[in-house]
Amino acid sequence: MKTLLAGLTLVACLPLMLHAQRTVATDVTLDRALKAHTATRTTRAKFSQTLTNPLTGTTANASGELLMKRPNQLAVKFTDPAGDRIVADGKLLWVYLPSQNPKQVIRLPQGKAGTGGIDVIGQFFDSPRTRFVVTDGGAIKVGGRATHALVLVPKAGKASAFVRATVWVDDRDGQLRQFEVTDANGLVRRVTMTKLDVNAALPGDAFRFMMPAGAKIVEQPGMP
Repeated sequence: MKTLLAGLTLVACLPLMLHAQRTVATDVTLDRALKAHTATRTTRAKFSQTLTNPLTGTTANASGELLMKRPNQLAVKFTDPAGDRIVADGKLLWVYLPSQNPKQVIRLPQGKAGTGGIDVIGQFFDSPRTRFVVTDGGAIKVGGRATHALVLVPKAGKASAFVRATVWVDDRDGQLRQFEVTDANGLVRRVTMTKLDVNAALPGDAFRFMMPAGAKIVEQPGMP
């Protein structure tokens, strides 16, 4: 009888034990990511992207290279679609998409939110415990590297560019290897980063936007 009672008690406690293990794993992964994020000043990475629109049932793929320099500089050069560029120089955000309109360059002022939210990694790891409900997303390999996933859901009253995000954190170095965000319209963007180079010297003109010949600037107001 005692053995039976002990077994039943163990079974009853299993959900609590598993929850505690997941909580510990989540905290360990998040702390590892925060440590890596704090120590990272520049990032250079190849990337692939998949954008899925559930309303239309369409999927668009893209790839290229991104350069980041904290806190507010970004350069994205697409190889597919070839020639598309996004540059944030610290004051202005430039968007040139010749795959859609080769005669137009969109220029927006950078701010603290909205259009200024160009820190690809910081959007997840700047004060995450204050901004999000963070839960365990399981372990998986990304590009042959062992990672743990974290699911981020904005807390009530906290502004965010997404309604849900999953980030895959490298078990070894704490770097972000993949992320998936869902926006308020249901669009799902998954980005996988490869050939990641952290804290490397970047070209002096990496964040300087050069106007394409024949293109015109279209001004758009920034978001507060």
